[in-house]
Amino acid sequence: MRPTRTPWLLLGAVVVALAGWLSLRWWAESGRELPMLPWTAPGVMAVLAAAVLVAGWQVRQWTRGRRERPLDPLRAARTVVLAKAAQYAGALLTGWYAAQALVVLPTVDVEPRRDLLVRGLVSLFAAVVLWVVGWVVERWCRVPVDDDRPPSGGATA
Repeated sequence: MRPTRTPWLLLGAVVVALAGWLSLRWWAESGRELPMLPWTAPGVMAVLAAAVLVAGWQVRQWTRGRRERPLDPLRAARTVVLAKAAQYAGALLTGWYAAQALVVLPTVDVEPRRDLLVRGLVSLFAAVVLWVVGWVVERWCRVPVDDDRPPSGGATA
């Protein structure tokens, strides 16, 4: 499995931020209220980041030589997939919450908008943390290649 390409995720975050900013600005300028940001969003992202980190730590301990008990290969593969999903979700949510913060920023002098900005910035921070945790855990799950062993699948050169 190839590592996730960070430049593509950065591009995705920028595209979502730009599209979100344009659509939210149009929404607000047409007289509608901006969507509320619940405090549960950053909490859920923090729980997800912690779960990815715990799963990745167990794989990391095994790859670093602490092999008291065997590691199920399927569990390790699922951990990598979970880390990739955390990266994608973190990147796209980073763009979305950045767009919301940018839309609210010009009207920060209004009390309800200030609260919305704080919620947006906290959610933005949580999304970035989720993204970074996914990136780190994916790197932890790399297994060093042993050149002395023949390739798996029974093929010999």
